[in-house]
Amino acid sequence: MDITLKITKEQVLGNVPVTVFHLRGWLDAQGEEALLAAARSAYDEGSRFVLLDLAEVDTLTSAGMRAMQKVYKLYTAGAESSNVACVKLCKAPPQVYHVLGITGFLQSIPNYETAQAAIDSFTE
Repeated sequence: MDITLKITKEQVLGNVPVTVFHLRGWLDAQGEEALLAAARSAYDEGSRFVLLDLAEVDTLTSAGMRAMQKVYKLYTAGAESSNVACVKLCKAPPQVYHVLGITGFLQSIPNYETAQAAIDSFTE
């Protein structure tokens, strides 16, 4: 089994342009820098809204949660209003959703059942 984090980037035009990162594998210490580099690159290219598709994340560790928090800080720091959710999650598998819930992540980064629902929820 390959546990290396694979990241596929997609640009979607909904209410606002959204960068979607489809993550596959383990979101852990080895994948942390890859996710941060992808998020920084997208941000530098003008992306202001990001969706992390967690459907194929097998394992989420504390380093993976730290990576998501850093992505959240990067995108939220540039937001004109702190009421605007610039980072969202979708399709978290039950084991990942459970970890996100008990650690409090879902209080600041919402998770949606489908990518389309998450994309539709982004507004400027």
